[in-house]
Amino acid sequence: MIENAATPLAGYEQGYTILGVLLEALGPIWQARPSLGGVPLGDCWPHPALHAGSPEEGYVPLHKLSQWLTYSLLEPLANAGVSVSNVHELTGLAEYRNGGLFVDMGVLNPRDVTALSKTHAVMDPFVVGWRALTVALLDRLAPLVGTRLGLNPDLFPLACVLEGGTWAAGRLIARKLRADGGPPFHVLSDGTVF
Repeated sequence: MIENAATPLAGYEQGYTILGVLLEALGPIWQARPSLGGVPLGDCWPHPALHAGSPEEGYVPLHKLSQWLTYSLLEPLANAGVSVSNVHELTGLAEYRNGGLFVDMGVLNPRDVTALSKTHAVMDPFVVGWRALTVALLDRLAPLVGTRLGLNPDLFPLACVLEGGTWAAGRLIARKLRADGGPPFHVLSDGTVF
């Protein structure tokens, strides 16, 4: 993902990625998170619908804040002359503006109609599933919007869909539907996920 031998990052082995280094470096700072084999997983949660053959296959990796930081670094790195590639491999952000938009607009409807009136923990399967579906839908939405605008992913990457589209629209719709502009249901969070 980084291609510039003059950067301080050049000492990392080939195949180095911005997100990978952030996940490794920031992993220990996230408190009260799952860990696997002594390795802190960060914003990665188990979900009962994943029928895992091994323990690690039962987790949904979301890493919202680490990916947000990765997206935030892309422009400054490019301005510094660092060539960044494979940006299209990043996923959408599993956060309440993007995910809230899909709920508020009726794209996602909970099977349990009372779910939206309850308060959920971040690791609750309802929240993990909602966030995972948000990422999946954003990954499908981005190329549709790009095609509609006549732009390929290099000219209109997912980051553009998020910043100028789903995140902004999610915020606007939430404000119209709820005085506090919050998500469509309450999530108990320490501020390190949303």
